[in-house]
Amino acid sequence: MRLRHIPRTRRAVWALALAGTVTGAAVLAGVLPHGSHRPPTPGPAASSGPAPAPGARGVGDPLMPLAGNGGYTVRRYALDFDWQAPRTPFAADAVVSATATQPLSRFDLDFAGNTLHRVTVDGVRAAAVRDGDELVVTPARPIARGGAFTVRVEYTADPTQRRHRDDAIQDYGWVPTSDGTVVCAQPDGAKMIFPVNDHPSLRAPVTFRITTPAGLGAVANGRLVDRVRRPDGRTRWTYDSEQPIAAQLVQLAIGRFAFVDGTGPHGLPVRDVVAEDLVEDTAAYRSLTPDHLAWLEQRLGPYPFRRYGVLVGDTELPVALETQSLSVVPKEDLLGDRVDAERNLVHELTHHWTGDSVAIRRWSDLWLSEGHARFYERLYSDEHGGVSLESAMRAAYEQHDQWRHDEGAPAEPTEPTLFKVMRYDGSALVLFALREKVGAETFGRIERSWVTKYRGRAAGTGDFVALASQVAGEDLKPFLTPWLYGPDTPPMPGHPDWQVDPVED
Repeated sequence: MRLRHIPRTRRAVWALALAGTVTGAAVLAGVLPHGSHRPPTPGPAASSGPAPAPGARGVGDPLMPLAGNGGYTVRRYALDFDWQAPRTPFAADAVVSATATQPLSRFDLDFAGNTLHRVTVDGVRAAAVRDGDELVVTPARPIARGGAFTVRVEYTADPTQRRHRDDAIQDYGWVPTSDGTVVCAQPDGAKMIFPVNDHPSLRAPVTFRITTPAGLGAVANGRLVDRVRRPDGRTRWTYDSEQPIAAQLVQLAIGRFAFVDGTGPHGLPVRDVVAEDLVEDTAAYRSLTPDHLAWLEQRLGPYPFRRYGVLVGDTELPVALETQSLSVVPKEDLLGDRVDAERNLVHELTHHWTGDSVAIRRWSDLWLSEGHARFYERLYSDEHGGVSLESAMRAAYEQHDQWRHDEGAPAEPTEPTLFKVMRYDGSALVLFALREKVGAETFGRIERSWVTKYRGRAAGTGDFVALASQVAGEDLKPFLTPWLYGPDTPPMPGHPDWQVDPVED
C-alpha cells in the first residue's frame, strides 16, 4: 500500500481482502459474547501422547494478539461465492484444508460478521460459536497431531462490511462499486470476507469460484482456470492463486471489466483488469508496467510470481494496494500527472518482492515492506522526472524526530500507528542511511540477497540486520539499532549538515 506525500502533514492510502457458495443449512452456530466461557473440550481420544487441547487463539503477535490461530497450518482455501448484486447478501461457502500441529480438541478461525449457517469437520457437523472476531470450532472427535482435516463453513456473506482505521488504511473490507465490488483486506480485513488464519506471516494457496450475473466479470489473484456459462445466464469463474498467499493480499473483484492482456520481461504474462469505461483513459500509464518490471528486476532480481497486472475499479477509493499478482490502483491515480502515477505503480509493484514474496514475520516488521516500497518508488521517481531522492530523504530526516515522537520509531509501531508516515518515508530513510553507510554497490547486494534468500518466506527485522551485516562484511547492528528503535534520529552518514527539526507536542 502506498501512503501519499511526505510533507509535514500526514496523509493516507489504504488497504484490501477476498472471497467463496452455500446451500441453505440448519443453523448450528451461536454467538458467544466477549468474556463468555468457551465450549467444553471433548475428552481425549484413546491414544498415547499429549491429550488434545485447544489451539491458541492467536500466533503471538504483540500488536494484534488475536491475529492468526495456533494448533494447525492451512494447506489450501477453497472459496465459493454466489454473487448477486452490490450491497446484497449472497450465499458463500469456504473449505479450509489444514494439518494439525498438535492434538486438537478445538481450534479457532478468524471470522467477523456474516451470517453463519453450518460448520463441518471432515463432513461431520461440528459445534461452532462466535467469540468476537473468532469462530471457535469444536469437532465431533479430537484431531491427532499431524492429522489432515477439512473444515467447511457455510454462511451468508455481507458485502457491506467495512471497518475504519485512523491511519493510511482508513476504510477497509468490502469496497462497493456501482456494479460490483473490490476488496481491501489489509491489515486484518480478510476475516470480513471468509473464515481464515489471518496473519501476514501465514500463507496458503487459494481457489476462488465466483458466480456472477450476466454481463459482469470476476477476477481474483492468480490464473483464470475456468469460465463456465450456466443455462440461467450466470457465469462461474474459477481462479487459482498459483502460489501461497497471505490473507491481507487476497483480491476479489466483480464488475463490468475489460481484460487487457500484455507481456512483460522474459514473456511474463501481464493482465490488467479495468472497468470498461476506464480502459482507454488509463491505457497510457498502464502500458508502462513492462518498463517498471524491467527497472525493478535490474535492482531486485527476477519478478517472484507467475503473472502481474493492475486492477482499476470504478470506485472513488483513494488507495493503491499490493494484492498479490494484481495490484489495485485507484482510477484517479491513472488519470492525472505521470510522475505521481508512476510513483504509485512502482510502489505497489515493489511490494511483490518485499511484502508479498518476502513476507513480514510480525506486524512490527512492517517497515521492511512499506519502507522498501517507498524507497524504490522515490528512487524511480528521481530517475524519471520527479523530486530527487536526496531532497525527499532530507525532508524526511528533518521530520524524523517528530514522527518518532508521534508514531514510534520505524520498527517500534503501536497498533494504531502501524500505517502512519513513519512506516513509509520514515522507513525509506533507514534504507537510505544504510546505503550512505555501506555504499551503493554493497547496498544493492544486500537488497538482492534479501529478496533471494527469503523468497516465499517470512522474515523480520533481526533477519534483515543479520543479512546486511553478512553481505557488508561488518556488524551493522550498532548502526541500524538506533535508526530502527528509540526516540532520537541518528546523524546521517555523509551529510553532517542535515538537521532534525525540534519536536512539538
